[in-house]
Amino acid sequence: MDKMIAYCGIDCLECGAYIATQNNDDAKRKEVAEEWTKQFNHDFKPGDINCDGCMTETGKVFNYCNICEIRKCGQEKGVVNCAYCDDYACDKLERFFQMAPMFKATLDEIRKGL
Repeated sequence: MDKMIAYCGIDCLECGAYIATQNNDDAKRKEVAEEWTKQFNHDFKPGDINCDGCMTETGKVFNYCNICEIRKCGQEKGVVNCAYCDDYACDKLERFFQMAPMFKATLDEIRKGL
C-alpha cells in the first residue's frame, strides 16, 4: 500500500502518530508529542500518540479524530475521502486548507483521476 489518504487529504502512512502506533515505537511517540506540542501550542503526551489511521472504524484514532468535523462528514457521506464528495471543497475543507494547503493538492490530484 503506497498511500492511505484520510478524508482531509493527509496520508496516514506518513503521519508520525500512525507510524509510531504501527511500529509500537515509544521513542517515536515521544518525538511526535514534542513536535506537535510546539507546532500546535497544545501539551501532547507520548500516550496521546496512538492512531491506526483516520479511516479505521474499530481501531485507535488520534484524540482529535474523534471530534474532527471533516472525518465525521466523510463517514456520514460514505465517501472514500473528500475528493470523492459532490460538495468538494466545502467550507470545512477550505478552512483546513488554510492551515495545511499541501493536503488540498493531494485531494485535487485524486479528483483529476475520477
